[in-house]
Amino acid sequence: MGNVVVGAVLYTSYLQILSGLHEPTLQATKRIYPPPAPSLTFTAGFAAGGIQSIIAAPLDALQVRFSTNDMMKGQYRNVWQYGKHKLHEIGIRGIFSGWGLSFLKDSFGSALFFGMFETIKSQGYYTFVRYYYGSLQPHRVEKLSVSTAGISSGDIPTIRPHYGLEPCFLMLAGLTASLVQQFVHHPLTLVQTVYYERLEHIDAMAKLDHSGRKMMKHHYEAYLELFMRCQRRALRAGGWRPWLFGGFFGNALRQVPSTSAGLIIFELVRRKYGVDAEVVHIQQDGYDIILR
Repeated sequence: MGNVVVGAVLYTSYLQILSGLHEPTLQATKRIYPPPAPSLTFTAGFAAGGIQSIIAAPLDALQVRFSTNDMMKGQYRNVWQYGKHKLHEIGIRGIFSGWGLSFLKDSFGSALFFGMFETIKSQGYYTFVRYYYGSLQPHRVEKLSVSTAGISSGDIPTIRPHYGLEPCFLMLAGLTASLVQQFVHHPLTLVQTVYYERLEHIDAMAKLDHSGRKMMKHHYEAYLELFMRCQRRALRAGGWRPWLFGGFFGNALRQVPSTSAGLIIFELVRRKYGVDAEVVHIQQDGYDIILR
């Protein structure tokens, strides 16, 4: 349930933020044209990931705490009772221990995730259509325009790209975006795992005194200790790159299919419930390319 809530917050925040940055997106049409610039989708993804981290950070830490002896002994009936106990015990600042790592992972990961997806799905598709269909010989224009008879405006021939072309770009966008996201998620998840190894000690410090100044000191010391632990592990692994990206491709093979499927479903739902709009016309020399 937690993953569902986090995912819903991410996608909803992204659409709302992008709508504020890009007016055609605000209209919620099935096809957004002109598409948002990569800088806008990157910014919207970064902000949405930051919002997501506010929810994801305490939930991730709570999952780690499930393995403690208190949970194993069955002292709490459910996760909400345990979470309430922890909130009372270590305070709101203690609950958000490690939020900085979650923010880096979620914000930059989501920025690359949505930025790459929208760029390939929209700019990549439209660029390919203009390149492939934009320099046709007259006899090819006449042949391809037969299937779009009745859509022409006046005497201008119209061409509709092959129906299977856009779904291919959609799948390519989903797979590429998910893979690129792993370049952020994989190493930072590894660093988070090292941080969570000392979570019980950090909680103990917060339990003694979770006032603002003390907690800032505890978190600062925790991050210093984290860096030293990571440095030792990197030295044992032969360097930072082998340690941070060891097992990257195996993990990517497990994560990419489900993540890209979520993106594709997100786009299909957005189009299904989008507002019908006029057909997009891309004008070429003597004919139009139409996109529905």
